[in-house]
Amino acid sequence: MMRLSICRSPDGALSKHGFIGVFDSGLGGLSVLREIRQLLPGEDLVYVADSAHVPYGGHDDAFIRGRGLAIGGFLAAAGASILVVACNTATAAAVPALREHLTLPVVGMEPAVKPAAAATGSGIVGVLATVGTLRSARFAALLDRFGSDIGVLTEPCPGMVEAVENGALQTEETRELVTRHVRPLIQGGADVIILGCTHYHFLRPLIEAAAGPDVTVIDTSSAVARQVAARLGKSPGGGGGGQRFMTTGSAERLQPVLEMLWPGAGSIETLSDL
Repeated sequence: MMRLSICRSPDGALSKHGFIGVFDSGLGGLSVLREIRQLLPGEDLVYVADSAHVPYGGHDDAFIRGRGLAIGGFLAAAGASILVVACNTATAAAVPALREHLTLPVVGMEPAVKPAAAATGSGIVGVLATVGTLRSARFAALLDRFGSDIGVLTEPCPGMVEAVENGALQTEETRELVTRHVRPLIQGGADVIILGCTHYHFLRPLIEAAAGPDVTVIDTSSAVARQVAARLGKSPGGGGGGQRFMTTGSAERLQPVLEMLWPGAGSIETLSDL
């Protein structure tokens, strides 16, 4: 079986307990990885950005499921102790198949409908997400389970994933794009906005500015990190964990954006055969 080494010591040895494998269509899942790192600083992390196929929201479920099985299988074979699908769209399309085919624990994402329903005062919640997430049966089930007593406004957000992937976090064009997507939710009376895509975390300052001070913005990244710790039976704390970053796209193009989103990340590697 192939093993991945994490260069955190002179011999590059991998933790005897394996590593936490995380993947997303691109770099958005780094928002989840950051929460995992903060909670479990002693764990080894391997992150795969499937940048050759970003964004997943533009693909059908069968394609996304195939990508999830390919990347999940790669990380499992390389020695991952747990797999985190740091993408709402991929969770909806691929997590059932991953849990069927892999023997390691699989943790996914879901929009924070339950906490949003508890937090709203107006009774109206807004959701910013990709088309793939909003059309999924998983999202519909969440609404049936937790959103029956509230009004839920959904806003598909084409262009926001691409803004993050290009590192355009504070440009005027991105500010206008974010405002255009947030405005209908505020006009509709939402006082809570759910970030239904891991990429949107990196646009949170713009989202909060567009929404105004009376609107609460929430996501589930920290809850996912806590679930990872619970599944691994790990206590928060420690230190010294290593990390490794990989992409199915162009490492040269992604490198400056990676450094922007994860200072000190080091070089990202290309997975040309995945």
